[in-house]
Amino acid sequence: MLGCDGESRSRVRYKLTIVTGLLECLCFAGVVFGWASLVFVLKTDGYFSDLCVNVTTANGTTDNDCSAQDERLSVIFTVASFMNNFLTFPNGFLFDLYGTMATRLLAILLYTTGTLLVAFSSKALSLILFPALSFIAVGGILLLLTNMQVGNLCGTHRSTIITLYNGAFDSSSAIFLIIKVLYEKGISLQTSFLFLSACGIIHLLRTLFLLPKSHIPYSIPESYTYGVSCRKSKSYNVEQNELKQESTPDSERQGMSRDCEPIRTEVSPQMEDVLNRDSSFKNCVLSWIFVWHLIWLSVMQLRNYLFIGTLNPMLNRLANQDPATVSHYTNAFAFTQLTGFLCAPWNGFLMDRHKGKALKPGETEKEADLRSSILSLFFTSLQCLLFSVCTTIPVLPLQYATFVLQVLNRSFLFGGNAAFISIAFPAKHFGKLFGLVMSLSAVVLLLQYPCLALVKSFGGDPFYVNLILTILILLAFVHPLNVFFHCRNLAAQRGNTQSMLHADSSRRESTL
Repeated sequence: MLGCDGESRSRVRYKLTIVTGLLECLCFAGVVFGWASLVFVLKTDGYFSDLCVNVTTANGTTDNDCSAQDERLSVIFTVASFMNNFLTFPNGFLFDLYGTMATRLLAILLYTTGTLLVAFSSKALSLILFPALSFIAVGGILLLLTNMQVGNLCGTHRSTIITLYNGAFDSSSAIFLIIKVLYEKGISLQTSFLFLSACGIIHLLRTLFLLPKSHIPYSIPESYTYGVSCRKSKSYNVEQNELKQESTPDSERQGMSRDCEPIRTEVSPQMEDVLNRDSSFKNCVLSWIFVWHLIWLSVMQLRNYLFIGTLNPMLNRLANQDPATVSHYTNAFAFTQLTGFLCAPWNGFLMDRHKGKALKPGETEKEADLRSSILSLFFTSLQCLLFSVCTTIPVLPLQYATFVLQVLNRSFLFGGNAAFISIAFPAKHFGKLFGLVMSLSAVVLLLQYPCLALVKSFGGDPFYVNLILTILILLAFVHPLNVFFHCRNLAAQRGNTQSMLHADSSRRESTL
């Protein structure tokens, strides 16, 4: 990988960490979002089939009404997606306080427990799916959380790696498609989930050998090592490393490479107090940038999750209950999810496009990164609006376009969310802020319940709910505007400061 720092022996470990992290996110972390494929298998195996009832239609024929079964299965995904987000806040504290190893051990325990519960579930034990899917969801997001710091190993490609991992997280939903295809070939649901449980050994080995016990700092100090090795690993205080970086004069910072060589500037006690006060967790949470970022994420996440949770009944409605057509479109949706990790780096390239270029006079790396994120935030909002419009139009062939826009939007949304938090706020609060924004957005996800009830009150027609959500998405466009004005204010302040310094310098020269 270009831009990776470290000695020759460490570089091999860095590359192994990056590649295996990508595979972990791609094959395990976000499998729960392939729910539409798993639902097809669960319904075939008769999960919650006791909720189906025979009804007499207007023309006197008897039909099997399974709307209650669809609703129960949608609730399972709603609960799992809520837990996936809501518990990220306490888990973020765990990550910031106790480090990578403790967090990953919890993730492996939850994930393996969830897959074992699904493996030993049955038609008679359908309710086991509620805790099982929640454990898989929470364990998966923890695997992603501990992997996103791997982007710190690659200075100029930091945002690209973070968005790539989030795209792989989205694409891992295709694992449930593979399970569906194997099921149709005769491989049981139990066998597939027992295999996923056995893969916990791989996660454990990677935790011990390819990840640090604490955290990966940004930027990477000299001779940085991690994982179990013959020589002792060097540990670094993330907060102190960041304080040194922020206190480095602009002239020194611009003289460094964009990969950020180790910074040796000493931090005075007075400077440290100022930086600690300005970058406190409370100030970050109360800032308008955080508030609008939360709204930006919440409205688009609600749109995405509601679409996934109701995809199966929506396809049944548009396909007039034809199982073959529903299976075809379900497969098409799942296949598009595979492209998520290919779409996500585009967002990273947008955010890293300024790397390697000279900073503006007086501009810091953080300000340049923030300014570069505006275009990414706008494109993500636009994608979601177009995706929601396509969803609202009840035309079955149009759903191919919906699938493409949805996977593109999800890749940009979740990758951009993590990358923006790493850019806009101090690294020492990353776990807490990432967890908090996910937890608060999970509260917004509870609106799925009234949305589902509203769809039911309209006889299963989601048109009006989709229309309301499309209008709600317009709020997301405020966030890039807010960041744009914030960056413009910072530029104006720099200009005023430089003018004052120039005037003061001229005054001194005239006095002499």
